[in-house]
Amino acid sequence: MFSKSSHNLKSDATNIYIHPEEITSKTPVPLLYKILSALLYAGSSFLITVINKVVLTYYRFPCSHTLGLGQMIVTLFILSCGKTLGCLTFPDFSCSIPLKIWPLPLFYFGNLITGLGSTQRLSLPMFTVLRRFTILMTMVGEYIVLKVRQPCIIVVTVFVMVGGTVVAASTDLAFDLSGYVLVLSNNFCTAANNVYLKKKIEMRDLGKFGLLFYNVFFMFAPLMYITWLTGGFSKVIEYDQWTNLWFLTWFLLSCTVGFILMYSTIVCTQYNSPLTTSIVGSVKNILVSYLGMYVGGDYVFSITNFIGLNISMLGSVVYTYLIFVQKKEQEVVPTKEDSQNRK
Repeated sequence: MFSKSSHNLKSDATNIYIHPEEITSKTPVPLLYKILSALLYAGSSFLITVINKVVLTYYRFPCSHTLGLGQMIVTLFILSCGKTLGCLTFPDFSCSIPLKIWPLPLFYFGNLITGLGSTQRLSLPMFTVLRRFTILMTMVGEYIVLKVRQPCIIVVTVFVMVGGTVVAASTDLAFDLSGYVLVLSNNFCTAANNVYLKKKIEMRDLGKFGLLFYNVFFMFAPLMYITWLTGGFSKVIEYDQWTNLWFLTWFLLSCTVGFILMYSTIVCTQYNSPLTTSIVGSVKNILVSYLGMYVGGDYVFSITNFIGLNISMLGSVVYTYLIFVQKKEQEVVPTKEDSQNRK
């Protein structure tokens, strides 16, 4: 009797707390973990979009690559200090690290470059609408790489989101071909990054802090070279706002929130799925899209664009309900077999 009770207590405790490094695709994750990680990702993703828009558009910062370097420097600094102080752990560098983490750095690098460039060229609403193609790409990537097949109702909500995107983009009065190419490339890199991130986390070789650190570490030098090659450093040196305290505040915020976003992406993907991470980013764009109609000054209103925005957002909300509300209700409702066992 005592042994059975102890086992029940241990089982209950396990349901309350699961160590993050023990989470895999087969581990039942508490709903609270899923929601909190999704909210952290949504909040940081919302903030970085708005902050980068202010830095690159309002203050006309001349080099988005330098902003990415700032985010990398802050990330490496925080993780290095955390490891030195014993607050977090990840493996020391070895010859096997590049093989273990590849191709994540490549997708992370492409995501950073194309994301900053498209933010600079497109209005906030159109940027967030076109970003919804990430969802479709992620669903396809999950099927190819992770062998995950989504239920029909989830597939329908994804196509509703993408369909709204097509409607909104069809009459974009501020059309920018290079901006569209950048954001679609950004979609591919984001989808691939999320899918392979899930795969690498489940291998448990590096842990989430190791994945984050070496992702940035391997791509820092290439980004430095590209920034130098495109004349970014000379543009930054000649920039006339370095004595503006408000600009410096926004710039440092971008660097700091960039680190939080990278960390929250890993945590959200670990506790949920790559598709959910992509769609959570889409749901937060409900606020970004409407805010973009008043912030930035580059949104051109049209009724078709506005309708497309709302169709896409409706699909996002339905998916959120199916994943976080209906799924939980199904878990709570006892089955017929459970009732018989209780009797």
